Amino acid sequence: MKILIAGACGFVGSALAQELRDRRPSPEIWGLDNFLREGSRTNFQPLQAKGIHMVEGDIRRPEDLARIPKVDWVIDCAAEPSVLAGTGTGMTSFDLLDHNLIGTIRMLEFCKQHGAGFILMSTSRVYSIRPLASIRVKSVEGAYRPDFSRSTHPPGLSGHGIAENFPAEPPLSLYGSSKRCAEILALEYGDAFGFPVWINRCGVLAGKGQFGRADQGIFSFWIRSWKERKPLKYIGFDGKGSQVRDCLHPRDLVPVLSAQLDGQKPTDPGDGLDLRICNFGGGLANSSSLSELSDWCEKRFGPREVGSDPQPRPFDLPWIVLDCHRAEKAWNWKPQTTKDGVFTEIASAA
Repeated sequence: MKILIAGACGFVGSALAQELRDRRPSPEIWGLDNFLREGSRTNFQPLQAKGIHMVEGDIRRPEDLARIPKVDWVIDCAAEPSVLAGTGTGMTSFDLLDHNLIGTIRMLEFCKQHGAGFILMSTSRVYSIRPLASIRVKSVEGAYRPDFSRSTHPPGLSGHGIAENFPAEPPLSLYGSSKRCAEILALEYGDAFGFPVWINRCGVLAGKGQFGRADQGIFSFWIRSWKERKPLKYIGFDGKGSQVRDCLHPRDLVPVLSAQLDGQKPTDPGDGLDLRICNFGGGLANSSSLSELSDWCEKRFGPREVGSDPQPRPFDLPWIVLDCHRAEKAWNWKPQTTKDGVFTEIASAA
C-alpha cells in the first residue's frame, strides 16, 4: 500500500504521518508540503528519518503532483485552518479558497487519475453559524452548557454535543464554506469516478508541535501564552472565559484512519445519514472553557492576570463540542488521550 499525506509537515499532517509510520511499518508513505505555514519546515527531517518520502511541492500545481508516484490513498491535511482567514488582513478571500477548495479539487483529480481512495480531514466549522450562535447557554462553574429548559434547539444538538445532522447551510464563514464545498465535491468525485471517500470532521486538534498561534487552536495558544507570560484576554460573551471547545489529539485518529485505509466498512448506526461522514472530537469529557483552562495553567505555572473584553470577535461561538456517538457506533472509536494529557503535552513541549 502507498499513502500520500498532503500537508504532511503541518501540525496535523506530521502527527498523523509519524503515528501511522509507528503503527504501520509496511505501507509506503509519501508526504507533500509547500512549507507556507510558519515552522512547518522543521518537520521535514524528522519525517524523513522515519522513512517517509518527503516532497516539497504544492497540491495546487499539477507539475508538483506529477512527482508523486501512483498511490492507493490520499489523506488530505493541506488547508488554511483559521476561521478568520480571508476576512481581514493577510490572506485574501481568493487565497483561502485557492488553498482549501482548489487544492482539494487538484487532489481529487489526482485520485481520479490513480484510482486512489480519498480521506478529507474536515472540521466542525462546516456547521451553520446562526444555529450555533443561537444555542441558549448558561454558565455552570465557569463554563457554558446548553440550556435546554429555555427554548427549542436546533436538530442535531443534545447535551452530548453537535451531531452530524446539525444544520450545515450557509453562512458558515468563508473558511467553513471552503471545507463544506470540499466535502461535497469529494463525495461527488467518489460517486462519479468510483473511488472510496471518507469525510472526517474534527474538533479542535491539539498537542505538541503547535507554535502557540491563535489560528492553530485555542488550547495551544492559551497554554503557551500563559507559560511565556504573554498578554491574555477573555474576549466576547461574558468576558469571563466561559466559552467552551473540545480537544482531540491527532494521534487518536489513527485507529479509524487505519480502518478506512484497510477498506473496513463501518457499522451502520441506523440514522439514515451518509456513512462516509463522521464527527471525530474530544466530546464532553475532553471539553474545557477558557476559565477552566486558566485554572489548569495556574496550577502548573502559577497565577497571572487575564484581561477581559466583552466585545465579541467575528465568527466566535459560545459552545462547540462534537457529539461522537456516531463514530463510536460506526467505527468502535473513542478518543484515547484525555484533555489533561493533551494540555500536559503542550505545556511540556512549549
